[in-house]
Amino acid sequence: SLYVSEYFSQSAQKLSFYSWYGNAKLFHFHVPEDTVLLRWLLQASRGKGPECTSMEITVHFRHGAPPVINPLGTRFPANATVRPSYNISITLSSAVQNTTFVNVTTPAAGDWFIAAHLPEAAGRIEVKGFSTPCPYMFQADMFVLRLTDMPVLEPGVPMPHTVVSPAKPLHVKVFVPKHASGMRFQLSSCVTSEQRACNVRVLLGSITLPQSFQRSLTCTGSLNCSLALDSPPWEKWLQIMVESLGTANASVSLEMLASFTVCRPGSTSSFLNFISLNQSQAGARPGAAGSAAPAPGEAPRNASGQRSSCLQSQPVVREDLDVVSVRYRLLNGPSVPVNSLSPTLLLLSLNTGMDSGGSLVVNLLLNKTSASPANATVVACVSAASPVLSLNATQNCSTAFSQGYPLSVSTSSGEAMLIVLYPQTDDWFLSLQLLCPRGQGDCSSAEAKVTVFAYLTPCFNDCGPYGQCSLLRRHGYLYAGCSCKAGWGGWSCTDDTKAQTVGAQNLATLLLTLSNLMFLPAIAVAVHRYYLVEASVYTYTMFFSTFYHACDQPGVAVMCIMDYDTLQYCDFLGSVVSIWVTILCMARVKKMLKYVLFVLGTLLIAMSLQLDRRGVWNMMGPCLFALVIMVTAWVHHGAKRRHCYPSSWKRWVFYLLPGITLAFIAISVYAFMETNENYYYTHSIWHVLVACSVAFLLPPRDKHKKPWAWSQKLTCRYQICQNDREELYAVT
Repeated sequence: SLYVSEYFSQSAQKLSFYSWYGNAKLFHFHVPEDTVLLRWLLQASRGKGPECTSMEITVHFRHGAPPVINPLGTRFPANATVRPSYNISITLSSAVQNTTFVNVTTPAAGDWFIAAHLPEAAGRIEVKGFSTPCPYMFQADMFVLRLTDMPVLEPGVPMPHTVVSPAKPLHVKVFVPKHASGMRFQLSSCVTSEQRACNVRVLLGSITLPQSFQRSLTCTGSLNCSLALDSPPWEKWLQIMVESLGTANASVSLEMLASFTVCRPGSTSSFLNFISLNQSQAGARPGAAGSAAPAPGEAPRNASGQRSSCLQSQPVVREDLDVVSVRYRLLNGPSVPVNSLSPTLLLLSLNTGMDSGGSLVVNLLLNKTSASPANATVVACVSAASPVLSLNATQNCSTAFSQGYPLSVSTSSGEAMLIVLYPQTDDWFLSLQLLCPRGQGDCSSAEAKVTVFAYLTPCFNDCGPYGQCSLLRRHGYLYAGCSCKAGWGGWSCTDDTKAQTVGAQNLATLLLTLSNLMFLPAIAVAVHRYYLVEASVYTYTMFFSTFYHACDQPGVAVMCIMDYDTLQYCDFLGSVVSIWVTILCMARVKKMLKYVLFVLGTLLIAMSLQLDRRGVWNMMGPCLFALVIMVTAWVHHGAKRRHCYPSSWKRWVFYLLPGITLAFIAISVYAFMETNENYYYTHSIWHVLVACSVAFLLPPRDKHKKPWAWSQKLTCRYQICQNDREELYAVT
């Protein structure tokens, strides 16, 4: 046999600490057909700085769809099917780099996914630029070894073969036809080169992760052995590997035979239904209605054919709505008839390669008036690759190489729902059959009607009221995940273990919004001292900070007066400009120069915030530059007056030192103490401290300006107007 090796690589990704599925870095590979060996090369590395410590990286594997993971141990939504993912841990301790190999023999062809992430996030809010996080990098490469001329085992035709040695197993494949209800594999005429009874092991199927249903058959000391399989995967190549368990020098001669039992589906007249569907949508044409109607006597023949067939296939139309959003419509209506003689089958196609990043939802609703006998039960199975055709014999929903998901409805429980998270890329089948209780007599004529709703959605229930459904992308592959808020967690944000109460949400909103009212004293001081431009800036900051935090809340206590992004930008702009104008006001430069710096600095700050809104230098840069201007101006004033500036010790003790202290405490709280849990009160403290520091730091008014005297000014203006009128009257 001719083996060909292939190598696939993807660029490395920077890992993140885990708080939701978007933090996991996804790698998407495609394993070609006839692959006999798959080897993953996993390379993890970290930086060399002192901030880099020992770290454990978790890597998840899955075939057909992204792995469903739960590192935080949260609850999944009700009716969701969850099977633990296959994962390994890679530890980065003293070594800067770690290389790990993972081997998979006879892997299943198709899509394979790898997800890697760091441990749970600490929840601290880090200001960009204050600290340098350690970079942890991860890269996955794939090596495959495949056969270019794998022998094909034809159904019903015996094929002689020889296993040369235990080190060189024999690989063959057989194609499973559509509507195959069973498969029988038989091994005969098995002898060694020493004319002894053979000792071989046969592996049928491919390995899939996280669960593998590969079937094994060991033939020891017998000339013939066989294995029967129910519901093999339809329209797929099935790999068969035969390996010798004998001595190294002995070859094994054998003969293989594969036979299938094919199920004849019942007549559904789907073509006529398709014509009627088009006519109902586009309008019936003259003379077309007669061609779509069944001929006399055709309905009884169809009914008798359905009774004698092994399954009843219902036509289903796949309707693509959006990205990872599909709706399935039944041509015969939402209700399907279900009997006890043969299962009713619905095909849910999810084989485009872009459907595995959402959630498949199947909802069954029993029409209780149609159920006969009254205490009958409709059992259903949702399975991939092949349907379950023996629901009356077994209810565990298992096929030859997979495990399905069971459902049931009855008169006592008339509704059932199933949620399949990240369904694997394949043809999915919904099988339904009526089961009558024992001792109820003949059940062959019984029938029930079940309404079926099936659809694919990016996020189940759109992540609920406390979550946001985000569409994620890895190269050209799209998948969805829920980002939860207000303490809610879980796959669909349904876990309320750590959820905030409505009272706590209202308290957080009130603290973050009303704390901005502490700018009112600063505004009053600025107006009293004739700093009207500064007072306008503080008013702008107070207004937009209040309504930005009212819109930024994660729970139900939310109010947005305009677009969220606009509110955030105006809040950040007002905060930085407030610091800028306050420090320049303290510098006591000439008015013309001060206002030029006000406008020029505001324009530059607006530009820098547009480039990087959360960068620390957007705040620190204007602050440092304004401090340089202030210190230069103070040195100039001190040298000119030949004494320290400001000269009053009361100014230093009662205003400057308290204001500077409050400002340093505010910066420390903002940069080092904020976390996701304490954000609502630590950030409120930041608001209060900054507003109070501004009130302390504003300089006194100029000496030549008198204090506000509204009564005198109003009286003066009235007197001037009175004199003007008298003058005009005298002239005329």
